[in-house]
Amino acid sequence: MFAFRRVGGLIATTVLAALALAGCGGGGDSATTGEAAPASSSSAAATRQIKDATGTMITVPANPQRVVTLTQEDLDAALALGVRPVGITNGQGLDRPPAYLEDKVAGIPIVGNLLQPVIEKVVEVKPDLILAGDMQDQQILDQLRKITPATVVTMAPTDDWKLSFKAIANTLNRLDEAEKVLADYEAKVAEVKGRLGKNAGAEVSIVRWNPQGPSWMERRQFAGSIALDLGLKRPKAQDKDGTAHSMPLSLEALDEIDGEWLFLSSLTEDGRKALDEVKESKAFQELKAVKNDHVVTVDGSVWSTRGGPLAAQVVLDDYAKALADR
Repeated sequence: MFAFRRVGGLIATTVLAALALAGCGGGGDSATTGEAAPASSSSAAATRQIKDATGTMITVPANPQRVVTLTQEDLDAALALGVRPVGITNGQGLDRPPAYLEDKVAGIPIVGNLLQPVIEKVVEVKPDLILAGDMQDQQILDQLRKITPATVVTMAPTDDWKLSFKAIANTLNRLDEAEKVLADYEAKVAEVKGRLGKNAGAEVSIVRWNPQGPSWMERRQFAGSIALDLGLKRPKAQDKDGTAHSMPLSLEALDEIDGEWLFLSSLTEDGRKALDEVKESKAFQELKAVKNDHVVTVDGSVWSTRGGPLAAQVVLDDYAKALADR
């Protein structure tokens, strides 16, 4: 378990040392996420002012060289934009980077778990920019901003993945590249949509299995939003226009996860064990998706996240493999 809270004087001492190693930039007043100010004229230490997801003005490098990412979504976006971070955190629910990104992050130091940085490890990689996801712990943000004031809350809890991606691209000064990435995504959506055949407009249930039971994903949650882009429908019980997931359901409420197709994932080993156990139950066997052999197992560390463009490609591939050309 990574430690990230203040421990006696150690954090303060480490952070003071960090100022000598990695200090740069400055802060400002509040506003809302939007366009960045022009870069300064000094090419050696050019900076820009941006508004982060909390509305705070942050001074960031115009051309950041040493980026640390604190969430899987920040990492996904940075890699999609051609930025290789110098420090990353483990994937959601994992003690390692997410599998779909592992080949791209080999050799990059791990500085903590998702939104749980180890301050000493962050200091060691000497960042000039920290992408802090939807970090809401002000104490941690304060510690990180003593390492570099260019610590940016890149997304709000309810932002969809495309909005978050654009905010990260703005922070990295790569909005032009982001437009190309999103255009590639739209082209892939059109390609997959054109291959759905009889599954065009199919009803898909998107479910994460927890130790306490299954939770279904709302319409604008990451994998749900991609289903919408493909013109797929959701079961009536899941047709909620949000970005979160339901509370865990009891076995008596399993009908809420039924649909023509069931895309099923888990994040933890306990969740996988709970799913394996319930698969043998009569209630699970009675689901129409189960009877029709329309249950698709997918990667929870991709499907259950806020997501980014690289994860979106994985989800599109999963939809295509299950539904296209049939």
